[in-house]
Amino acid sequence: MHRTTSKPHPLQLAKRCGAKTRSGKPCQSPVVRGRNRCRMHGGAHGSGAPPGERNGNYRHGLYTAEAVAERKAVRAWLRSMPKI
Repeated sequence: MHRTTSKPHPLQLAKRCGAKTRSGKPCQSPVVRGRNRCRMHGGAHGSGAPPGERNGNYRHGLYTAEAVAERKAVRAWLRSMPKI
């Protein structure tokens, strides 16, 4: 089965993944539709971190400058209270 046209296959024109492989070269697999990586490098359905609190990188605000300053002020106020 030989092709009759000289136009490239659509797969040859597809955008490539480009993730660094273990050999140090960029991955040449085509990207998954709607993503920037191939199915093996994070383009597959369900890949990636979970959203919100289930993500280990969730920010809760406990250590913001405002929260730390507020706790410091409360401790200072409690220390200034007369002992009973």
